[in-house]
Amino acid sequence: MIKKVGVVGAGMMGAEIALCFEKAGYPTVLNDISMELARKGVEKQDKVMSKSISKGKMTEEEKEAALRLVTPSADYEDLKDCDLIIEAALENLEVKLGIFEELDKICKPETIFCSNTSSISITKLSSAVGEARKARFLGTHFNSPASVMKLVEVIPGLLTDKERADEVYDLLASIEKEPVRVKDVVGFGLNRIFHCMYGEAMRLIEEGVCTPEDVDKICKYGLGHPMGICALLDITGHDLNLAVDQIMFEGYGERFRPSPVIQRMVDAGNLGRKSGKGFYDYTDKK
Repeated sequence: MIKKVGVVGAGMMGAEIALCFEKAGYPTVLNDISMELARKGVEKQDKVMSKSISKGKMTEEEKEAALRLVTPSADYEDLKDCDLIIEAALENLEVKLGIFEELDKICKPETIFCSNTSSISITKLSSAVGEARKARFLGTHFNSPASVMKLVEVIPGLLTDKERADEVYDLLASIEKEPVRVKDVVGFGLNRIFHCMYGEAMRLIEEGVCTPEDVDKICKYGLGHPMGICALLDITGHDLNLAVDQIMFEGYGERFRPSPVIQRMVDAGNLGRKSGKGFYDYTDKK
């Protein structure tokens, strides 16, 4: 039974994934490579919930209750009694493998390991853990922003035990997410759909057919999306967008060729919200 959750990676995605569990009443450890980064993750949670309070979607008491359940951490030892650990680190195979290799040595045998990877094979990631743990290893790909978006892809690896995948699926449903089961293929389901649309949007910009602002208006007012593609890409970060593009290109070829628009922004250091500039300028909001 899952009673305590750990999240490795206290960036915006990891902080928001942890927040999903805190709001549902689960004690949660939010881990990163330093206490400074872990505490910044908790600060991100505070800001997200304060925004919800200002919109009348949450009370101050609910925010304080959630924050009491999170423990910032810079030591994997703090995760050893967690029943479920979700990795939300950089979209880099070697980084993720290193994290899971270390956690496998520390955590109790019954702990379930999940990765929030958006594109890397779950079966490949499970190679970092021992044979017994492989049955308790799967993907849980949250959609950004994780505390708001309901979709979570549940991706069993080749060796994942069905009962463990069902257990995680049911847990996610219990915290008011909408889980979907997806096979372990490159990009899973969401990114294969999204990157087709996103790639075409970038071609519209590259060809001068539309401005980023007009692409976003098409998404919002023509397709009914809550935000435009360019605004969303600015939130996820263009270094991550490019990394996923490259993985998708390696997996499927020409239809997912990385966009020159995104490559130029990465080369310029315009990574989106986290750097202050992307398709839009956020320097006055930092």
